[in-house]
Amino acid sequence: MKKLQTAQSFQSAVPSTHSILGLTAISELIETHGKALVTDAVRSALAELRELLSSIGDAALTETRESAVTLRIENHLAHLVDVSLMPVINLTGTVLHTNLGRAPLPDEAIQAMIAVAQGASNLEFDLETGRRGDRDHHLESHICRLTGAEAATIVNNNAAAVLLVLNTLALRKQVLVSRGELIEIGGAFRLPDIMARAGCKLCEVGTTNRTHLSDFSNALEPRTAMILKAHTSNYKIQGFVSTVPEKDLAKLSKSADIPFVVDLGSGSLIDISQFGLPSEPTVRKTLADGADLVTFSGDKLLGGPQCGIIAGRKGLIKKIKKNSMKRALRVDKMTVAALSALLNLYNDSKRAVQRIPTLRLLARNEMDIIVQAERLLPIVATPLKDVATVELTACQSQVGSGALPTSALASAGLAIRPLGNKRSKGAALIHLSKAFRELPLPVIGRIHEGAFILDLRCLEDEDGFTQQLSSFGISHL
Repeated sequence: MKKLQTAQSFQSAVPSTHSILGLTAISELIETHGKALVTDAVRSALAELRELLSSIGDAALTETRESAVTLRIENHLAHLVDVSLMPVINLTGTVLHTNLGRAPLPDEAIQAMIAVAQGASNLEFDLETGRRGDRDHHLESHICRLTGAEAATIVNNNAAAVLLVLNTLALRKQVLVSRGELIEIGGAFRLPDIMARAGCKLCEVGTTNRTHLSDFSNALEPRTAMILKAHTSNYKIQGFVSTVPEKDLAKLSKSADIPFVVDLGSGSLIDISQFGLPSEPTVRKTLADGADLVTFSGDKLLGGPQCGIIAGRKGLIKKIKKNSMKRALRVDKMTVAALSALLNLYNDSKRAVQRIPTLRLLARNEMDIIVQAERLLPIVATPLKDVATVELTACQSQVGSGALPTSALASAGLAIRPLGNKRSKGAALIHLSKAFRELPLPVIGRIHEGAFILDLRCLEDEDGFTQQLSSFGISHL
């Protein structure tokens, strides 16, 4: 009974929500953030204090003082108003890092987004006729000019593009796909699953490593609605392999009077072999080889905002746009503006490589990165001199986001190795990585073979990186 009374006396020490809201310091917070949000912070702070008193008793009584309660409330409020999405510096060596937002946008695309975000726009308004317009109108002519397509439409990502095509053209019917192309992308997102969600029946043809034209022709039946080719952008089958050329699949589809659809995944409008990478099929070539429709991403090799683009035959695009799912999957005005500005840059391929960050980073010369690494080495080493060594290291950058997984770009960077005995270095590396992530402009590297690696291929804001190192607090390592 005495213990219960003691616990109750501790709880009575917790002030009421009403009394706290009347404090001068809290009134000032209400002026800044509004009463509803501050009240939520007060209730959370007081609940936390009650729990603390229940667990440790009188040792927590100092936390019931006005100043301590106010500080606790301010901490809760800071958490409530915290903006968690922020810029980071990508030094992982992966140019198109899905977890870090994929393609950085060119200035032209950013300015276009700002322009339409500040007020009203003619997103779906025809200025010439004064009637309702189509948001695809702002993009379709650009895409057709750059790809040779008859028509095009845009949705919120490439998975949505594939889903919409399948649901429109093959609902409750059969789709032929090679077993070697039953892809799975990030987040355990599988092609067979999306086909099921689209209401289609998957018909696997051939084997994992070898598929022939006869496999497709033998599988054709009255319920077959489409031949789908999925570009294996995130893996490669090597050795005893055989695939069917797209031109042959296009001829077979035409003879069967069904569409031939190619999902390019990343998609590209220019030949990326100029960057020292293996050649990827461009959208234009895929359509020229006979594909009726091509789907591809806007935020991968294209270098633009997240979206999915469907390009190809006008009649098929018309059917797709009539699907009620199209409205649910459409893009917003900022995406339309950014993509339009980006596509304009592709009118001049040289300017595209200079102005589009993804292409510019892929095209960076290895020697330029080495020179940058040499320049940055002493700047990074100075605040770390008591806890780690820093040295130049050769790196192998990758494209990322499923594009060209077996291909690498020669790069350079800094290898940071903690001092101390071998047993403690593992923990030190984790702390070091965390310390870089806790910088005002977080720096994301990677741990590899006993070192924290900063691959400099994607470092363009050198001043932003170096200026914050003077306040680098890693004394705990």
